Amino acid sequence: MRVLHFFKAYLPESMGGIEQVIYQLCQSGSSQGIEHEVLTLSAHPEPAEIMVGNHKVHRARLDLQVASTGLSLSVFSRFRELAEKADIINFHFPWPFMDVVYFASGIRKPIVVTYHSDIVRQKILLRLYKPLMHLFLRRADRIVVASPNYLETSDVLQAYRDKTVVIPYGLDKSSYPEPSEGCLSAWEKRFGRRFFLFVGVMRYYKGLHILLEAAQGTDYPVVIVGAGPLERELREQAVALGLENVHFLGSLGDEDKVALLQLCLAIVFPSHLRSEAFGISLLEGAMYGKPMISSEIGTGTSYINIHGETGLVVPPSDPPAFREAMRTLWESPEITREMGLKASQRYEQLFTAAQMGRQMAALYRELLQASPQSVG
Repeated sequence: MRVLHFFKAYLPESMGGIEQVIYQLCQSGSSQGIEHEVLTLSAHPEPAEIMVGNHKVHRARLDLQVASTGLSLSVFSRFRELAEKADIINFHFPWPFMDVVYFASGIRKPIVVTYHSDIVRQKILLRLYKPLMHLFLRRADRIVVASPNYLETSDVLQAYRDKTVVIPYGLDKSSYPEPSEGCLSAWEKRFGRRFFLFVGVMRYYKGLHILLEAAQGTDYPVVIVGAGPLERELREQAVALGLENVHFLGSLGDEDKVALLQLCLAIVFPSHLRSEAFGISLLEGAMYGKPMISSEIGTGTSYINIHGETGLVVPPSDPPAFREAMRTLWESPEITREMGLKASQRYEQLFTAAQMGRQMAALYRELLQASPQSVG
């Protein structure tokens, strides 16, 4: 079986959560007898085909970027060519230009739409896009969402509940590097083993300004890994608040990131808007057996982190509540240890890449059985 994934960005150029989900799905597919390929846009598309892990990635030139929507002329022909050879096309939503490419192609293969997030910020774009969006979602044979929480709170998905299935995102722990003793020792020497860790891109919905306010007036070490458009603003806020206990490390390689995940006391994840539909770095914390602090925003973050079980969930945009949750974990080592253990167990039960791969493979096969003429 051949499955073509289509999304605006992908590894190795772009390292976001959706890209990680696609990667894990493609990697796990080979054991299910599935040949995954990815079509994406790139500002530097030469070579046009590369291997990432065990799967082929096709890159069309990115010509223009408008409101976070990549546009490309050459991708129309590339998509039609690759879609003709595929048995299933797996689109990754949202990306309005993707819908245009699909309808222009005239291809009528079974399609799966992995619904990663509602369109939250671009309100004007959404008003213009809505008719096309609903036409596209009606055409989908199945819509996949990563948590029951998101399905229940998405106004868009209410119209498609009959064909929407919940398949949680999964990670393969063995695909993460094991830090060397030297790497672990260096970070432990710098921060010890009692610090709060945030990992992620510094975007508007990540709520890092809330974390900084929560850290004010405490001496809890807070380590922030990542970069992004708000980095300068956040560093200035930390200086203004006099936060000597907050450490910005910028972007780090996977070995360093894993070392910090292994060493930290807990994961802090202050995302406060629905743009945070799941939280891959939150799931990484669970994978490494760390308790979590997150906010209740009606999305998959509260499917990963169960309040009072795997960590603590507080109201969004509430620095005092976030600070109190940090105090609870800092002062209660037994509770912290037990929550970390339960976080690891929940990861093993629900969120491994192998489980995601099996469930997606079963979905693909179901569609092919319903449309046997589409098999190439």
